[in-house]
Amino acid sequence: MASSMVEYLQSDMECEGLLECLHGLKQLDRRCFEVLVETDDRLTVDEVAEAVERERSTAYRSIQRLLQAGLIQKQQVNYEHGGYYHVYHPTDPNEVADDMQRMLNDWYAQMGTLIQEFRDKYDEKIVPAE
Repeated sequence: MASSMVEYLQSDMECEGLLECLHGLKQLDRRCFEVLVETDDRLTVDEVAEAVERERSTAYRSIQRLLQAGLIQKQQVNYEHGGYYHVYHPTDPNEVADDMQRMLNDWYAQMGTLIQEFRDKYDEKIVPAE
């Protein structure tokens, strides 16, 4: 993962790189997301863990990060005689893209404000060479 904006701009980023860039997700989170996207079924944490060849607790943490980022949805399935379990599926890609666009717009506005603060702060202190 790139550590500066310059590195991001110079790298060959794929659209999936946005998951890491905008949401701070890890490589395993991305793999778990891809597993959920590639199936037509809704999967349990155990099924995701098996697909990514990790322990259940490790996959669960990735699933929680994906949920928190809004990239996947959780659904409760009830057993007929009591009890339940959860299954997970990807969020609609248009919703995800709209959220990422809003996040980018907010970031852009914030960077514009910080750049203006930089100008205001240092314009007075740095005298151009003549």
